[in-house]
Amino acid sequence: MIRPRTPGWVGRNYLLLTAAAIVTNLGTHGALIAAAFAVIQSGGDGGDVGLVAMARTLPLVLFLLVGGAIADRVPRHRVMVAANALNCASQAVFAALVLTGEARLWHMMLLTALCGTGQAFFSPAAEGMLMSSVDGEQAGRAFALFRMAMNGAGIGGAALGGALIAAFGPGWVLAIDAAAFAVAGALRAFLDVRHVPERAPGGGLLADLREGWDEFVGRPWLWSIVAQFAVVVALVGAAESVYGPLVARDELGGARPWGLALAAFGVGTLCGAVLMARWKPRRMLLVGTLCVFPIALPSAALAVPLDVVGLSTAMFVSGVAIEVFGVSWMTTLHQEIPEEKLSRVSAYDWFGSTAMLPLSTALAGPAESVFGRSNALWGSAALIVVVTALVLLVPDVRNLTRRTKPVSGAVPAAGTAGGGPAGGGAAEPAGGAAGATVPDAAGAAGPAPGHAAGGGAAVVVSADAEGPVRRHR
Repeated sequence: MIRPRTPGWVGRNYLLLTAAAIVTNLGTHGALIAAAFAVIQSGGDGGDVGLVAMARTLPLVLFLLVGGAIADRVPRHRVMVAANALNCASQAVFAALVLTGEARLWHMMLLTALCGTGQAFFSPAAEGMLMSSVDGEQAGRAFALFRMAMNGAGIGGAALGGALIAAFGPGWVLAIDAAAFAVAGALRAFLDVRHVPERAPGGGLLADLREGWDEFVGRPWLWSIVAQFAVVVALVGAAESVYGPLVARDELGGARPWGLALAAFGVGTLCGAVLMARWKPRRMLLVGTLCVFPIALPSAALAVPLDVVGLSTAMFVSGVAIEVFGVSWMTTLHQEIPEEKLSRVSAYDWFGSTAMLPLSTALAGPAESVFGRSNALWGSAALIVVVTALVLLVPDVRNLTRRTKPVSGAVPAAGTAGGGPAGGGAAEPAGGAAGATVPDAAGAAGPAPGHAAGGGAAVVVSADAEGPVRRHR
């Protein structure tokens, strides 16, 4: 029997991480629509949708730094599996309450808060795990292909989720997401972490947090883009998690058109990933930051509002742009941050990128009452443009360039020189940061968002069960 050939840098951990991300994105892109429509179905208004979104993001912000420190101290795959188990249980209970008609606002807030807690511990561990699975030379291609698979699953998940909500209601979509978390957690349990060196005994949690902070503030390109995405993620998160479903209900005809618009975003991210699998821009951060400007387009399209074709076009363009940023950001973090500090730096990245999200989602409803929905959305689009223009004033953002070798002190991936053997005898990636991404500045995911993540800066900016930015889960 002839086995299909794969590139030398495609190792066991990379394949497991990619398979798990595909499974969870099939579930979560429908679930992010289902959660909003579950609130609306129970009689809630825009303010209630915002409160539920805030309940998810508040614990995410509160526990991210602790999650990052823990992920650099204990095997990362254990942290990821435990977080997936928590998300599976909370989504299963959420689904059961919605299906039985017993869901109340406080139920939904509590259960989404548990999802946010799981995300706080999952995201830094996942960010570090993915980046340690590839080495420098093929990192950009590996991240692009990973995000291509993730976003391809998201396209089907969003379209299918919108259709299932319209046909059967949001409860079944939430149940599917719970099952997806269970399957993904099982896959992640087989990740091999023997290539990650054991931490030497020494300082405690606070010392780890200080070391991560020193690494974070010592790099102007890093903290400036994370500060930028604190604003971007807050504004786009409120627009897409609160205003988007309301515009769909009032102007577009319900959940199905909103699902199609999110699917168009997914198609855009897929096209962006295909582009970045072939393109290696020399000035990664400059190209990535220029591509943040189109993220303002969906907010502007909702402000008009455009019909489903116009909105889907805006979402598609923003999807392409955010994917260019996401791969550029992940490649930059992979190149510049030592492996043993990746999870802590990723935690500060996620923390900064999502810090304002609870406030923005909670205030989205009151802002609509005071300024009007259209004015609030136009203001969001304008602020995204302004903060992105300001980041371009930072010299490191304009001038940081791609290198062929990882930063001094980084640990080679398993299967490369100096790396340990991969589990199962399979070599870890030997070829070769916001969200990471990661945004993820969702994250994005990343996609830090959103980010996703994702890298720092949370890269895509739609709230789901694991964060406000679409990054890897």
